[in-house]
Amino acid sequence: MQKNKTSKPDPIYMTPACARRLRAELKETLYQLRPEMVKTAAWAAGNGDRSENADYHYAKRKLRQYDGRIRFLSKRLEAATIVDPVEQQKVAKGRVLFGCTVTVENEEGEEKVYSIVGTDEFDASRGYVSWASPIGHALLGSSVGDVVSFATPGGQAELEIIKVEYKDLG
Repeated sequence: MQKNKTSKPDPIYMTPACARRLRAELKETLYQLRPEMVKTAAWAAGNGDRSENADYHYAKRKLRQYDGRIRFLSKRLEAATIVDPVEQQKVAKGRVLFGCTVTVENEEGEEKVYSIVGTDEFDASRGYVSWASPIGHALLGSSVGDVVSFATPGGQAELEIIKVEYKDLG
């Protein structure tokens, strides 16, 4: 989404499992990887001429990457709304909401299972689709028996909702 003066940025939703994973990555980067690279940079700086010191330049580049990742993860976690799929069931009333695991049937009669997750945790191999993706967006708000339609690179696709459930995705 393009951001301009009149538009708000998309909300950041994530499951508790995603938040734990991002916090663990932040902790590892901040307290383990970055300090090790600071030691490497100090060692390389002590080896003489920095202008031709590949170890020093590599360490400095790595530190910039770590610092960027630390900033990204910190801001992401600070702005995130963490939504527990199990708690969502209390307000869902049978509808598909964030965190829902949905069983659908496509036009060929094949059943597939999708879990609606945040943009930081989508994983097609596990059936995790982002709430902001065309399929995730189409599924949101639907109920068992509904047929949803969404755009794909090959044209419009339709899915019938077979089952709606809320379970821990951790």
